[in-house]
Amino acid sequence: MHPERVALLQRMPIFGAISEPSLEFVVERALVTRVPAGRCFFHEGEAATGMFVLETGRVAISRLWLGREFVLHELGPGDCFGEMALMDLLPRSATVRALADCLAFEIRTGDLYELFERDCTQFALIQMNMGREVCRRLRAADDMLFTMAAQRQG
Repeated sequence: MHPERVALLQRMPIFGAISEPSLEFVVERALVTRVPAGRCFFHEGEAATGMFVLETGRVAISRLWLGREFVLHELGPGDCFGEMALMDLLPRSATVRALADCLAFEIRTGDLYELFERDCTQFALIQMNMGREVCRRLRAADDMLFTMAAQRQG
């Protein structure tokens, strides 16, 4: 049992209103990953396996454009990344590089499928919460694009 990981998930919007037994179920199946500073959790275009919950360290999320890497965002302990993999099953849309030594656990698509078989209501809540989180991020990206377009025209 990992009460500290369950408590971490309980503080995250994606796992809001999810029962403690369901969180324990997911945490028990999660893979623990250590990534040293400078190394990558995954690269843009790679096959996606699941989302990561960062316990310690910092990461940079970046994308390549015309051969240059552009950092989109930095995340720290208690943040998650890669959740799109649990929703669209498409290749990774960005690269995630450790800026410091990191400890994270990965919740894979199969882990959530097992939760679906056990408790489809809890699974549906997680999917709905992930959809909301992705929509929040899309809204922020739209606002940034609008601001940039308005500044260029104004």
